[in-house]
Amino acid sequence: MTSHRFALRRAALAVTAATAAAVLAACGSQESSPAGRGGHDDRPAASSSAPVSAGSHNAADVSFAQGMIPHHRQAVVMAEMAETRAASQEVKDLAAAIRKAQDPEIETMSGWLESWGEQVPPRTEGTDGTDHSGHGSREMSGMSGMMTPEEMAELEESSGEAFDTAFLEMMIEHHKGAVAMAEDQKENGSHGPAKAMADDIITAQNAEIGTMEKLLGRK
Repeated sequence: MTSHRFALRRAALAVTAATAAAVLAACGSQESSPAGRGGHDDRPAASSSAPVSAGSHNAADVSFAQGMIPHHRQAVVMAEMAETRAASQEVKDLAAAIRKAQDPEIETMSGWLESWGEQVPPRTEGTDGTDHSGHGSREMSGMSGMMTPEEMAELEESSGEAFDTAFLEMMIEHHKGAVAMAEDQKENGSHGPAKAMADDIITAQNAEIGTMEKLLGRK
């Protein structure tokens, strides 16, 4: 009989211990859960200083795209001239590389502006139906590194070694202008892809400036 009572007492103690453990676990879960203590989340809110997302943009990004598109278009026009006017194969190869790099960048920047609801710089056509958006204008010639209409006409009328020299000298100044615009974008822009493109422009065009100065015998 004594052993029977002892067994019953052990069983009761085990049930009590299990119940207490379950209660403690439930309390701990409530305290650690986001909605603990009355259903309110007492964790601190996310920091307001989180990094700017790659999709955001500001006025500097818009200015960069709207300025670099006509700037690139002019470089592409100059590069197209080199296909038939340049004497040096090195100049022709350089011009082809410039066009290959800048044509896709024009399309990318145009896409950004459209997605932001901003105006893409329009193409202009002459009376012959030819696109003249890269030939320069009085307004655009004030942009960093842009050639004037007279300078573009002079380049278009030259050929052979004279073209090579004029092309290299003009394109060096043109590239320097693009690098300055890209540096401003890196400093003031907020759109991640635009800042990355600016970095690519700085790297590529500084390298091409070095190549062109060597072709001119300056290095």
